[in-house]
Amino acid sequence: MTTPFDVLSRITSRRPTQAAGERCEMCAEPIADDHRHVVDTAGRQLMCVCRGCYLLFTDSAADLRYRSVPDRYLSFPDFAVDRLGWEALQIPVGLAFFFRNSTLGRVVAFYPGPAGATESELDLDQWQRLGGADGRLGLLADDVEALLMRVTETGAPLCFLVPIDACYEFVGGLRARWRGFDGGADADAFVDQFFTTIAGR
Repeated sequence: MTTPFDVLSRITSRRPTQAAGERCEMCAEPIADDHRHVVDTAGRQLMCVCRGCYLLFTDSAADLRYRSVPDRYLSFPDFAVDRLGWEALQIPVGLAFFFRNSTLGRVVAFYPGPAGATESELDLDQWQRLGGADGRLGLLADDVEALLMRVTETGAPLCFLVPIDACYEFVGGLRARWRGFDGGADADAFVDQFFTTIAGR
């Protein structure tokens, strides 16, 4: 007598074995290590996707919940902010990234640290003044591109328009190397190398 368990066992045994590795979070197709990302604007999260799914959400003019993360990098030399302007933004460290969240309808700021990305209580009035002083901020695409900034005690700030996934890659890499109160030498070296790589792109 054949039982339901026997039937299920035969079905399971006939299924092809799936190759190990990462898969698209939309269609489950296998994806390479250098895969692309899509932002879920409602869930405020990145999704790893295959090329086919990535291409579905590249229309920046469409009203979509998902948005493909572009791959452009731009340098903003002579950016309109100094140390005092940075302090007015109330960010406690000299590193942060800013992007406009379309679901919230406002700019949000995050800075890295030992626990990962921490959201800043951004002073929107200060940010709007900054935007008025430097029109290049209008180039950032909502949700998928960010302004990554590094401000030091000496020298001009470093400012780049980058894909949003690059910011989270940066935060994750820094968190893995962070030691002690101020991050330590490995974290400093990682920050230097990351900004050098971005400048090269």
